[in-house]
Amino acid sequence: MKAGIVGLPNVGKSTLFNCLSNAKAQSANFPFCTIEPNIGVVNVPDPRLEKLESLVDPERVIPATVEIVDIAGLVKGASKGEGLGNQFLGNIRETDALLHVLRCFDDDNIVHVDGHVNPIRDKETIDMELQLKDLETVDKKLDKVKRAAKTGNKEAQKEEAVLLALKHGLEAGKSIRAIECSKEDREAFVKPLQFITDKPVMYVCNVSEDAAVSGNEYVTKVKEAVADENAEVIFLAVGTEADITELESYEERQMFLEDMGLDEPGSAKLIRGAYKLLNLETYFTAGVKEVRAWTIPVGASAPQAAGVIHTDFEKGFIRAEVISYADYESYGSEAKVKEAGKMRVEGKEYIVQDGDVMHFRFNV
Repeated sequence: MKAGIVGLPNVGKSTLFNCLSNAKAQSANFPFCTIEPNIGVVNVPDPRLEKLESLVDPERVIPATVEIVDIAGLVKGASKGEGLGNQFLGNIRETDALLHVLRCFDDDNIVHVDGHVNPIRDKETIDMELQLKDLETVDKKLDKVKRAAKTGNKEAQKEEAVLLALKHGLEAGKSIRAIECSKEDREAFVKPLQFITDKPVMYVCNVSEDAAVSGNEYVTKVKEAVADENAEVIFLAVGTEADITELESYEERQMFLEDMGLDEPGSAKLIRGAYKLLNLETYFTAGVKEVRAWTIPVGASAPQAAGVIHTDFEKGFIRAEVISYADYESYGSEAKVKEAGKMRVEGKEYIVQDGDVMHFRFNV
C-alpha cells in the first residue's frame, strides 16, 4: 500500500519526502527537480509499541511501515501530456492514497511556478488535471457500455447511468470521491476503473516556522475550500522539520521541537494520518525475542491477520489468543493478564481490533 506525495513543482514535496523517509531525494529551487518517483519505506510512530517495549524488554523491536512515493510535479496541461504529465499521471495511478502538498508560506527567495502563492488556485490546478484524466477514462468506458446498453442489456444500462452521473460530476469540477453513488454501484462500476480522483486524499499545508503551531491564513482558506470533500487537512513547517531530522541526537531534536512549541514532529502526525488514509491498522506480537507491529487492512479477520506473518499461519489457523492493548498496558505483562482472566480465545470469525496483542495457534 503506497501513499503518493503530489502537488505543483516546487511546493516542498521532495523536502517533505526527505523529512519523512530520511532518503535524500534531490531538492532544489526549480521545477521538475524530481523526475523518477522516489520511494521510501517509513516507520509509523506508535507510542503503544514503545510501551510494549518497556514492558517486555525484547531483543528487538520492529515497527509498522508505510510506503511513501515522491512523484514529479504537475503543471497545467498535464492531462494532455504537458511537462511530465503522462509520467506523473502513470505514477499517481499506482498509488493507493494521495498526500497533496500545498505551499502555504511566502518567501521571495523560492520561486513559485505560477508567480505568486495561492494554495486554492494550486489545488484547483491539480484537481482539474486529475479530473480531466478521469473524464478520459469515463468517456472510453462509456463508448463500450453504450453499445451493450442499446441491445437491451440491463446491467449495461445500469452501468451507463452510473458513468453518465460520473461524467456530469467531473465536467462540473467534482472529483469522483465527492460524487454521490450507492455502495453497490461504487463496488461494481466505479472501483474497477481505478479513477485517480477516487483515491483518498490528505491536504498537507507547507507553512513557515512561525506558523508551525497554529497555522496561518492560507491554512484556514484551504480548510474552507475542502470542507465538503471529507478530506483531512494538516499543516507543518516542512523545511524546518527537514532541518530537525538532520540533528544527530534525539535530545537535540526534542529541544528544537520544544522551542517551536511542538510536542512531536508534524511529520509523525502526517505518517500516522497516511496510514489511516490507506485504511490500515496495527496488531502486535510481544515476546522476549521480538515485539513487533503488524500491518493489516481495517476489518481483517484473525486468519487474515495471521497470514501477514506467514501464509501457513492462515492456512492452518486454529485459534488466536488475544489481549487488548489497554489490558496489556494496565496489567503490565502477559502472565498478569492471564491471571486476571483477560486473555480471550478467538476463532476464525474474529475481526481484529487496532492494538490487539495476539498469539496464533495453527497446524499445517
